Amino acid sequence: MRGRKWDQRLADWFEKHEPQGKWAWLGSTYEAFHTFTFVRKTVTRSGAHVRDAVDMKRSMFTVVLALLPALLFGMWNIGYQHFAANSQLSTLNSQLFDCWWFGFLRMLPMIVVSYVVGLAIEFAFAQVRHHEVNEGYLVTGLLIPMIVPVTTPLWQLALAVAFAVIIAKEAFGGTGMNFLNPALVARAFLFFAYPTNMSGDTVWIAHDLWGSDAITGATPLAALSAGADFSVFNSQYSVLDLLVGTIPGSTCETSFIAIAFGAMLLLFTGIASWRIMLGVFLGGGLMGLFFNLLPSLDAQLSTHIYLQLPFYYHWLLGGFAFGAVFMATDPVTAAQTRTGRWIYGLLVGAFAVLLRVCNPAYPEGMMLSILFMNCMAPLIDHCVIARNIKSRQSRLSRQSRTTRKEAHNG
Repeated sequence: MRGRKWDQRLADWFEKHEPQGKWAWLGSTYEAFHTFTFVRKTVTRSGAHVRDAVDMKRSMFTVVLALLPALLFGMWNIGYQHFAANSQLSTLNSQLFDCWWFGFLRMLPMIVVSYVVGLAIEFAFAQVRHHEVNEGYLVTGLLIPMIVPVTTPLWQLALAVAFAVIIAKEAFGGTGMNFLNPALVARAFLFFAYPTNMSGDTVWIAHDLWGSDAITGATPLAALSAGADFSVFNSQYSVLDLLVGTIPGSTCETSFIAIAFGAMLLLFTGIASWRIMLGVFLGGGLMGLFFNLLPSLDAQLSTHIYLQLPFYYHWLLGGFAFGAVFMATDPVTAAQTRTGRWIYGLLVGAFAVLLRVCNPAYPEGMMLSILFMNCMAPLIDHCVIARNIKSRQSRLSRQSRTTRKEAHNG
């Protein structure tokens, strides 16, 4: 026993103390903690199966790792925007650490509330249904605080989490059965239920830890929607600022570079679909190019700020990149067929830019675009499969006619 590894001894302890008798009703909770730490010994006994230690929980943990660059930078940017708005950056002893520590203290309660509320509901449903605890909330619980303003009240965040988990997920059977992305449903709930806390210029810059008055800080999209001249906008928000992410916005959606690091991990591990990811950027870029061509057709349109905006700016603004990498690629709510993924991604990107340009009241667009395409994904897959079946039947019919003709001629 002394020579055995500590992890093996811990696994044996789990197996020995599996709840039974009057504690059997806690089986789902035990299973959740056990399988989060170890792969179970139970395997299939018949048939051909691929043995792989990377199960769903490990896949979700990989997604959490991919979110860390955006999360860590988002924490730093919270502090950076706060101190910049208060003209205190020059007085900091250590700009990097002090900014990050301020953002960490602001972000930590939001993450705790999201996980406590969401996991409590998940565990309660699992116990009542006598099902295993779904692992999908490992990612959803982190995504929700990352896509809302840092000034979102914790009680509103708790309501949004409860609404998303119960209505958008558990009502349809839990992880794998939902057709809408729960994290985006939570954000949509906040946007429509509490619009003053999700829009305007006073929701993107964190107050100090003692609750000072709100600090004004317009996002680049808000500045564009207000009709700012492109030259003025470009002097205020350079391409480098948009790439790095030192701009106001939702907590972890501002840095294109940090999001790109997460995207590389997801693509390297094969967890996210590169077809969807590339399709979103292509769709957004093509729609941006289309709007760039409109002023050449009608001179009166040349004053529209969004029509002056180079197409690649749409990739860098708002939550476009974050949505393309972490939201649109959700394997549960996205299209499942290869061709369907291309169509799904192209339409997500195109609709996001279309909403951004044509609806000044809602300049973001990415959230509604993904939720709409979540609803359309089953129809896309159905049409793709129906077309493949029809083409195969047509090809089989042609081969059959050719065979009969050759037999007749022979």
